[in-house]
Amino acid sequence: MIAGKENTYGCRKLAVCLRRRYNLVISNKKVYRLCKDLDILAPQRRIKVKHPRRLAINRNITASD
Repeated sequence: MIAGKENTYGCRKLAVCLRRRYNLVISNKKVYRLCKDLDILAPQRRIKVKHPRRLAINRNITASD
């Protein structure tokens, strides 16, 4: 398991850390697949749904403000 301050890293930052510390030739995609197999990926944030602005139906727009 990943210990130390690397336990909060994402797969890209973890790949950089592995390259620098252990001189591994490893791509970001490979680190992502390994993290996925080991089930150590953090859940991703959900995108908030932006509701469209509602114009008043019973009004007639004659000019801008």
